[in-house]
Amino acid sequence: MGTRQRTHRKFLKSKDIRLLSSEAQDKLGRRLAGDTVEQETLPGDVQLYLVKGKPELLRVRGRLVPSLSNNEALDTLPSVAVDMGAIPHVCNGADVMAPGIRRVNRDFDKDAVVVIRDERHGKALAIGIALQGSEELKQTKKGKSIENLHFVGDELWEAYK
Repeated sequence: MGTRQRTHRKFLKSKDIRLLSSEAQDKLGRRLAGDTVEQETLPGDVQLYLVKGKPELLRVRGRLVPSLSNNEALDTLPSVAVDMGAIPHVCNGADVMAPGIRRVNRDFDKDAVVVIRDERHGKALAIGIALQGSEELKQTKKGKSIENLHFVGDELWEAYK
């Protein structure tokens, strides 16, 4: 993995923090816990939001998602558990395939933000977007089920672990 290049970093104004916090509450069920927020633009037009220097949220492909280091936010989201054979693939950025999903923890709709966890320990491996709702996913035996947006081992994870 190459050296991470920061393209731009700035402090958000109070109004922008309130808007971002409100959006986080609406989409993720959790407000930002801080009155000082930095926004960093990363390669690939990814926006990173840091609170007290720690990555809290990301905007990837227009979607607001928590960072993998934001454990409190991860616990509020629905999740799926993948089998141990899927872990290396997910941690290399692969999307989650239906046969690798062992368990669905909490129902969700298509396009929901979902945490991908390992089946043995329940550790968060990735954040993704559901390509189908949980009920449909439980019936599906093949194909892609969750698009991987942020994963353990990606550039952001390495920079802030």
